Amino acid sequence: MRIEKQETVGLIIDIQEKLFPHISENDAIRDHCAILIKGLKILEIPVLLTEQYTKGLGPTISALQPLLKETEAIEKLSFSCCGIETFNMKLKNLRKRNVVIAGIEAHVCVLQTTLDLLERGFQPVVVENAVGSRNNEDKRIAMERMRTAGAVITSYESILFELCKVAGSDQFKSISNLVK
Repeated sequence: MRIEKQETVGLIIDIQEKLFPHISENDAIRDHCAILIKGLKILEIPVLLTEQYTKGLGPTISALQPLLKETEAIEKLSFSCCGIETFNMKLKNLRKRNVVIAGIEAHVCVLQTTLDLLERGFQPVVVENAVGSRNNEDKRIAMERMRTAGAVITSYESILFELCKVAGSDQFKSISNLVK
């Protein structure tokens, strides 16, 4: 199954100031998320953003805020993004089938969102090197469960080139420069 650009939306889940420092390998995850977001923008793919209990966990990390300045964060209390009507309406209005997911934590909000998206007929595409948990074992188990449930598991570079589809275009050149 190919992930087609015109059928795709990005989703950045809860990469917030107070939790992010506790995420395993957070520097790499931050960098990979930034590349993913930049690549999705180059490809003109819309991006949704959520924040879990902003009062307690703070806003999206400052490193990603400039990349998401046109994206209004959807605040949530439910672990699954699908537990928020605002999210469901925005996703429905975009009329996209594939949801490229990055964020934290893999074994809580990312997992529950992925399972709910599958149940609703969407195809979650979880960017393994742009998701994290405080504990690597929790992430490993969550990735296995999502794969078994039917999510596509990929890397940021792989999905960006798949969405780009061909070499030689300005988009390809921009994405190539991003991943170098």
